[in-house]
Amino acid sequence: MQRRTLLTGAAATLAAPAIAQPVKPVRLAVLNDMNGIFADYQGPGSVVAARMAVEDWGGKVNGAPIEIVVGDHQNKPDIGMSLARAWLDQGGVDAILDVPNSSIALAVSALVKERNAVFIGSGAGTADLTGARCSPNTVHWTYDTWQIGNTLGKAVTGRGGKTWFTLAADYVFGADLDRYVTAAVTAAGGKVVGGAKHPFPGSDFSSFLIAAQASGAQVLALNNSGDDMTTSLKQAAEFGLTKTMQIAGPVFNVNVVKGAGLEVGQGVLCVSPFYWDMDEGTRAFSKRFQALHPRRQMPNDMQAGVYASVTHYLKAVQQVGGSADGRAVVAAMKAIPTDDPLFGKGSIRADGRKLHPVYLLQTKTPAESKADWDFFKVIDKVAAEDAFRPLADGKCAI
Repeated sequence: MQRRTLLTGAAATLAAPAIAQPVKPVRLAVLNDMNGIFADYQGPGSVVAARMAVEDWGGKVNGAPIEIVVGDHQNKPDIGMSLARAWLDQGGVDAILDVPNSSIALAVSALVKERNAVFIGSGAGTADLTGARCSPNTVHWTYDTWQIGNTLGKAVTGRGGKTWFTLAADYVFGADLDRYVTAAVTAAGGKVVGGAKHPFPGSDFSSFLIAAQASGAQVLALNNSGDDMTTSLKQAAEFGLTKTMQIAGPVFNVNVVKGAGLEVGQGVLCVSPFYWDMDEGTRAFSKRFQALHPRRQMPNDMQAGVYASVTHYLKAVQQVGGSADGRAVVAAMKAIPTDDPLFGKGSIRADGRKLHPVYLLQTKTPAESKADWDFFKVIDKVAAEDAFRPLADGKCAI
């Protein structure tokens, strides 16, 4: 009797279903300025783009659910780093995305390398991310200061803008951009005859714009971004500079035009790898994005970069078999050719620089614009190999 009871108990134990262990989600964190001067330029729009990419992927990769978490760095390095540390050390985050504000982006890149996670910069600007401070855990997706400074400086100088005045935001991003614009203008046979640095963020640009006007320069380069660019452009128009100088906006996009108005923004030259009305693929994505955006905005290049980079990241995670080893995931991202409906075919170099064509755009006049958000016309195309800094020149030591 006792033996039968023991056997029955053993049989019951063997028959009991195993308790399934929960699958660790693949967790992606969007870190940007949600309420400040970059809120319209990355902010909630980058979150929308990330969620669209996850939805289009199917919500899971290798059987693991994909989750998006969001943090507001408020353009303060201490807050940005506190969020990043908490995510990586306690929050189970595998990759940090976007990160406008170059100072914060460089710090996040270094931390991610220590923790062997992944950093994909879409809103980040500084070319140091793929230069002297490159990392095997970082991919720089959309643009960088060398690319926009070089392509726009050469293009505008080549179109007759031989003398320049530069107005730059006084932090890492603005200093980088100023340096690369100046180098490109000089190399193309032009000259920077004057310049100024404004506080970041800024509100009153009048003294700097008076200096630009007095310089006699043909071109005014607004080497800033976000609301700083919108405000400085509006004030430049008030001083009449938009009628007497060619305005060059390295980080000029649809959000700036929307904020400043087409009357103010007309004629500005800029460069971008993405414009929402480029082709059927960009238009289809952008209409979906606009319907989901809390302010019904169209996407800019940096928000499009979040979508495309998340899609490519998930391809790499699927190939590697998991997200735990960030270095291995980034290596797979570099090995797999990039291909998406927003940026087309491209690649990621050994230094982490994503390569794709870049377009010279000019803001339409109000008469040329046929609908809301119909802001740009394509003037020229720059091949990827000509748009981005040569690998050897970056001195990346990965």
